Amino acid sequence: MPRRWRFPFVRPLDKRTGAANGQIDLTGPNGWGALRLPTFRLFVLGSLLSNVGNQMRTTTVGWEVYERTGSAFHLGLIGLAMAAPVLLLALPAGVLADRYSRRVILLIAMSGLAICGVGLAIASATSAPLWCTYLLLMFTGAFRALGWPALSAYVTQLVPPVLFANAATWRSIAFQTAATVGPLLGGVVIAATESPPVIYAIDVATSFVFIVCLFVIKPQAQKKSRGVRSWHSLVEGVTFVRNQPIILSTITLDMVAVLFGGATALLPLYAKDVLLVGPTGYGWLRAMPSLGAIFTGLWLARRTSIRRTGITLFLSVAAFGLATIVFGASKSFSLSLGALFVLGAADSISVIIRSTLLQVLTPDELRGRVASVNAIFVNTSNEIGEFESGVAASIFGPIIAVCGGGVMTLVTVFAVAKKWPSLLHLGPLGDIEPVETFDVNTAKQPVETIAVTAESRDSR
Repeated sequence: MPRRWRFPFVRPLDKRTGAANGQIDLTGPNGWGALRLPTFRLFVLGSLLSNVGNQMRTTTVGWEVYERTGSAFHLGLIGLAMAAPVLLLALPAGVLADRYSRRVILLIAMSGLAICGVGLAIASATSAPLWCTYLLLMFTGAFRALGWPALSAYVTQLVPPVLFANAATWRSIAFQTAATVGPLLGGVVIAATESPPVIYAIDVATSFVFIVCLFVIKPQAQKKSRGVRSWHSLVEGVTFVRNQPIILSTITLDMVAVLFGGATALLPLYAKDVLLVGPTGYGWLRAMPSLGAIFTGLWLARRTSIRRTGITLFLSVAAFGLATIVFGASKSFSLSLGALFVLGAADSISVIIRSTLLQVLTPDELRGRVASVNAIFVNTSNEIGEFESGVAASIFGPIIAVCGGGVMTLVTVFAVAKKWPSLLHLGPLGDIEPVETFDVNTAKQPVETIAVTAESRDSR
């Protein structure tokens, strides 16, 4: 019977295979590769608990604002308050993530988020003016903007390149688990206690748990950028993405789809006024996209690779748009839950593909800045999409706003396929690799990084 390996807390990894001291192969078809690394396990556990609190807070803020105002427009302002700081701070945060310790940046960001949680609890308990809540959400968005690039790039210091896709899958599963448990707990606590400050306090506690995990984790050495401190250095991530058609097309597809398909912003309205299911039903509505994503993530984790990456990406975004239309038109609680389940499952595939391509095709010294560009393009599109949905719902009504967003998502799929037809032919996700890399110090005009598969390498 083979010996069962017990991992010490930190063990050097073989950069190619991911084996610890050459003793055990972490790759293979069983799907557990990245989770067999102790540092990555602890990171995923800490982020999962932190995201549970974050999702509870997000759920509660939406419900509390709608309870106080009864306005779809005010729901949209939540997204705008969260997105504005990201637009201003994401690029500088990417430079910081490439020049300085990503763990230190994450510790600062998580501490700031905890302080914002304390502020939200006080504002809610004292019934402070609504502008205080929006101001605290803006600070929350600022600390998220600081932490996003560092968080994305930090994962590459915990797993070897061969496990990037597997790590992205498990990170997605962990996030979606939190996005399922958090809203459900938030809805139950709101219904049982009618006390939002309690939920904000839980969010603060989970942030501190992640902070402790970050103190304990010992990542691999970070390759820091030593480029000049100038505006050129600030926009190198933008330049790199602009010259990578695969990265640019996947980011664009995801960004526009989420921008117009922001149905989740109107879930408090649907729960209270359309489906008439109250705070507990609202929690289930918030949780269903994540349940769909978890199901899909677990299925993908058992596969060695997505074989036809390009076709799969387009089909998943199209399914996202169709599910959005079904949800917008539905008056049935069960049908709405099913549509949100499909929406989350489709979105999960898109996120895993995009995250993997970003990590594989980006040099380590640029990962922070490229992640900041991704944050501007994709992460803010969630919040700006919420604002767009709130404004559209206040003018046209929620059904037209949501269904119209789904239609625009389908239009986006066809537009991106026409603009970047080569994306349709992208092969197995696990075999994609860059032919050339980007020299941040010497390249005046960055060369195009071309993703190739094992088949195309063999043909050469």
